[in-house]
Amino acid sequence: MEIKSAKIGSTLVMFVLGLFMIMPFLWMISTSFKSPSEVFQYPIQWIPSKITLEHHLKVWTGKESFVIYYMNSLKIALICMVGATFLSSLAAYGFSRIEFKGRNLLFMFYLSMMMVPPQVLFVPKFILFDKIGIYNTHWALILPGLFTIFGVFLMRQFFLSIPQEITESAFVDGAGHFRIFFQLMLPLAKPALATLAIIDFSWNWNDYENALVFLLDRNLYTVPLGMQNFILEFNIDYNGMMAATSAGIVPMLLVFLIGQKYIIQGITGSAVKG
Repeated sequence: MEIKSAKIGSTLVMFVLGLFMIMPFLWMISTSFKSPSEVFQYPIQWIPSKITLEHHLKVWTGKESFVIYYMNSLKIALICMVGATFLSSLAAYGFSRIEFKGRNLLFMFYLSMMMVPPQVLFVPKFILFDKIGIYNTHWALILPGLFTIFGVFLMRQFFLSIPQEITESAFVDGAGHFRIFFQLMLPLAKPALATLAIIDFSWNWNDYENALVFLLDRNLYTVPLGMQNFILEFNIDYNGMMAATSAGIVPMLLVFLIGQKYIIQGITGSAVKG
């Protein structure tokens, strides 16, 4: 009885905390459909007296149309997601299943690179991208986005949770590393692959700093830069700002709603063995 009461109590606490966390999001959605006179109305009117689509139409069809920003962000996020997931899995297989001298030391050194603040690399990357001619192009965001230390770590931990006997049996049957990787390890790692894909998509979709530093042409701007431009252009249009923010967050919600089951499976699976 005490255990049941504790579970009910913890559930209620989590519900209240979740409600507080989701309230700003609900206010943002509500404000995007309100008239300007209702924005600062107190007490807050959660349901607009008259729903208007004017502000959402301005976001998609106005001077600062989000269509091109969406296309740019989708292009960058999807290419990085596919590339980073594949390359991270390939590297993780090497660190988890191929024995070579200094493997663990090399992996620890690789992980230590996570301690380097990304901002420190802006100047070297700027010089490099300018030299090779990809500055102010989407390649300046795509190429670095294909490599993720966290992705290698996540996939390695998941591969370590797969019994060694499975790959040893495949070797006995004459399979090589590439066949084992593509036909055995990847199918078993679907939850971890989905988790990494979702997380990587989120990182690249929300990437503001790199886009700000390496993109100059407005036609190349991503959604975060487009939102910043919209705010600067219409700095007193709070309804429009909320509509623009709502538009920018929709893909993230869809990705997490579709893949939340895989995120839990992938993270729990990756934590089994280290």
